[in-house]
Amino acid sequence: FPFCTVNDEPSPIENLGQVLIGERIQPSPYKFDFLTNYYCRYVCTKKFTSTDTNQQEMLKRLMKGIILNYQQEWKLDNIPIMLCYRNSENKEFCSRSFPIGCYVNKSDQTKKSCNIRDEKNDTFYIFNHLDFEITYHNELGETLGSTFGKDSSRIISAKIQVNSLNSNRCDRAAAPVTFQSTSKDIEIPFTYSVTIIKTSDIHWASRWDYILKSLPQTRIQWFSILNSLVIVLFLSGLVAIILLRTLCKNNPRCIQMVGTGTEKEQFGWKQ
Repeated sequence: FPFCTVNDEPSPIENLGQVLIGERIQPSPYKFDFLTNYYCRYVCTKKFTSTDTNQQEMLKRLMKGIILNYQQEWKLDNIPIMLCYRNSENKEFCSRSFPIGCYVNKSDQTKKSCNIRDEKNDTFYIFNHLDFEITYHNELGETLGSTFGKDSSRIISAKIQVNSLNSNRCDRAAAPVTFQSTSKDIEIPFTYSVTIIKTSDIHWASRWDYILKSLPQTRIQWFSILNSLVIVLFLSGLVAIILLRTLCKNNPRCIQMVGTGTEKEQFGWKQ
């Protein structure tokens, strides 16, 4: 896809798990210094002219990716950058990926992840502006490890909000970047902002908690666990009874311990 890239920086080395699942990490041109806020930073501008066949093919590929709801996955300090929002129950839900754009079809219908409402139908929107929210932890007197100094800090969470702004100065009042299948010349500026937040409530060892709580597949299914335990106990008791009867069948001591009840069972009702 026609996004801003870095040509002179080597790609990070993947571990064995990332290689097995087919994950390939690429360096990002979005750079910032730790503990420094950035209101607006310009990355690059992608241009698509109607006379260039290759650029028009790239634009069509971008349109197809938006319709198919292609997602981006970013990482910072080995943790995923999450896209968080409130659902209908006013609970925070976080996703490990965010869409590359949004498409409003001819019936004025959009995807759930699209927060853009516009009167134009059959229109594509590209999320070219990213707002990063980085939370870090720095508590005095806490041991962070031998590789950290006394004034060192650690990143706790990384969140992102996507937006579409047709401005290379991050003008919030600017119109969104829109284009249609009949568009001709298009320019897409890519920008971002960074907000650094300090917290003392969340420790570095618990920085994955907000990610795990927002994912439904990681919630503990207490009913399933209780149901499994009941089935295991019932089957274990049944196997224990069968083994006890089998052992007592040829063991005189066990027959004496059982007593009269075993004798009646052996002779039957004809005694």
